[in-house]
Amino acid sequence: MLQAITFVPGDTIRVHQKIKEGEKSRVQVFEGVVLGIRGRGENKSFTVRKVVGEIAVERIWPVLSPNIQKVEIKAHAKKRVRQAKLYHLRNKNK
Repeated sequence: MLQAITFVPGDTIRVHQKIKEGEKSRVQVFEGVVLGIRGRGENKSFTVRKVVGEIAVERIWPVLSPNIQKVEIKAHAKKRVRQAKLYHLRNKNK
């Protein structure tokens, strides 16, 4: 469970998520760019986007999700991000 958000939109993060398959459980890592953070308090969630080949995948997680083991910040944005939501990155690769 993630307590405090220390990343901002534009950062590259790795989300370690617990996945239960039958009786076994494992940890899957999702690495991508934070597109935005929405909500406040217990209702806060964040969106992460990664590109695999030519296909883009976006995931949305609640901050207080019990399935999130940890979030690692891999890299900060190279320049200062001036927008709260980076939805323009969706059309960048077209």
